[in-house]
Amino acid sequence: MAKNLTEIQRKILEFLVDKIGSGLPPTLAEIAENFGYKNRATVQQHLQAIEKKGFIKRNPKLSRGIELMTESRFFASKPILGEVAAGNPLTIYPDAIDSVDLPNIAYMPKDSFLLKVKGDSLKDAYIFSGDIVIVNPNLEPRNGQFAVAILEDAAVVKRFKKVEHGIELHSENEEYKPIFIADNETSFTMVGVVVGIYRSMELN
Repeated sequence: MAKNLTEIQRKILEFLVDKIGSGLPPTLAEIAENFGYKNRATVQQHLQAIEKKGFIKRNPKLSRGIELMTESRFFASKPILGEVAAGNPLTIYPDAIDSVDLPNIAYMPKDSFLLKVKGDSLKDAYIFSGDIVIVNPNLEPRNGQFAVAILEDAAVVKRFKKVEHGIELHSENEEYKPIFIADNETSFTMVGVVVGIYRSMELN
């Protein structure tokens, strides 16, 4: 369905999915600021086109009156391959433990997979327990990126930092200390880089 959108419409829709998934639809002003538009009328035109193509529904009487159309044709079920710790390491499983309906516009690079976050060590980066992270195993992490790694058969997601004689995996919660991994550590494997986060607002 995303093929029906222009490139800028797709980017705006991705922005809407991200903001609505975080709990609150954006205003016209917030969309304009994010994309560098000085004129909100330009945003209105793009939203009208996206709505006409069936991806959203707008209520003009509300400043945040944008609703995603959740018909099943806009979503695809994707497997979750395990849990990844934002805190103490947890087990990563070889087979799917669950599934989640992701919007078809969600960016899923080749060979990427999903893991469910558990723990609160990334809360200051607004990544919470229960969030789904999209992991690209074909990327080498750069300083500042969130990466998934295996420590002695358990998976963690942390902010990556290259340091002398090794790397550090940092939390975004002052209660957790960085994890240092020496260059010669044999029980460590880098899995990939987090390229996306999905959060469902449905109550379990």
